[in-house]
Amino acid sequence: MNLASDVHTHTLFSRHAYSTIQENVTAAKAQGLELLGSTDHFSSMLFTEQDLRNFQFFVNLSVWPRIWDGVVVLRGCEADIVDMDGHLFGWDIDVPTGITDMPYQKKRSLKDMVFRGIDYAIASVHGKAFADGADPVQVSEMYIKALQDPKVAILGHIGRSGLTFELDPVLEEAARLHKMVEINEHSLDISPSGKISKKCRRIAERAAELGVQIAVSTDAHIATDIGHLDAARSMLEEIHFPEELVATRSKDAFLKALRVANVADIQIG
Repeated sequence: MNLASDVHTHTLFSRHAYSTIQENVTAAKAQGLELLGSTDHFSSMLFTEQDLRNFQFFVNLSVWPRIWDGVVVLRGCEADIVDMDGHLFGWDIDVPTGITDMPYQKKRSLKDMVFRGIDYAIASVHGKAFADGADPVQVSEMYIKALQDPKVAILGHIGRSGLTFELDPVLEEAARLHKMVEINEHSLDISPSGKISKKCRRIAERAAELGVQIAVSTDAHIATDIGHLDAARSMLEEIHFPEELVATRSKDAFLKALRVANVADIQIG
C-alpha cells in the first residue's frame, strides 16, 4: 500500500516535540513523501496563559513555502475537543488585541485567529475529564459536532481517546461530510496487540464497509518518526483496506479530500 503523505506531525512548538519544521521537511523528503502536514497542538496543554501571543506561531504560517525541498507542506493544527458540544480549544477565549497590543474593533476568539491561518484541523481528545459520566451516544454526538466544524478535516486517534462511543454514527457523518478518520501509527506502536490496536482495527474495518476515507499518519513528535507507517500499513493490508479510501496515498488524493470536504482548496503550481 502506497502512503505518500504524513498529515499529523508536530514541531518544537508543541513543547513535548523535538524537531523544527525544517528538520521535519528534510525527513519527509528522505522518506520519499510527497506531502507533509504540520499539525502542532492547539490546546491548553501548552501554556497556562491562553493568550494570542503564546499562539502567534499559527498566525504567521503563510511564510512557509508551499513546496519546500520538493515536498508539499500544509499548515494545520491538532485542536483539542474541549466539551460535549464538540467545541474546539480557543472557541470561548476572547482576543481583544493583536500581538503588538493593538486593539481589534471586531470581537475575535483565539480559535478564530488561529484557524484563519491554517489549511485544516485535526480534532482530537486529550484531556477527557469533560466527558466524565457521558454515555456512548453522547460521546458520539460530541465527535459528530466536532466533525461539523468547517476547518476540521480529520478526527484524530479516536481509537485511543479513552472514550466509549458508538462508532457507526460517527463514521456515517464523516462519510456524509466527506471527511476523514485517522489511523494513527503511534496508537498502534504503543499497543501492538492490545486493546487500542484492536479498536483501531475495528475502526478501519468499519470505515471500509461504510466507505469512509482515512488519513494514515504518524503523529510524529520527532523528525526521525516522519513517514514511518509500517504498523498501520501492515494492519490495513491484512484487512484488505481499499486503497481508494486512503486519502494519504498521494498528495493529489489528500488535496482532493480537503477540497471535496470544503475544508480547503489548495492549488499547487
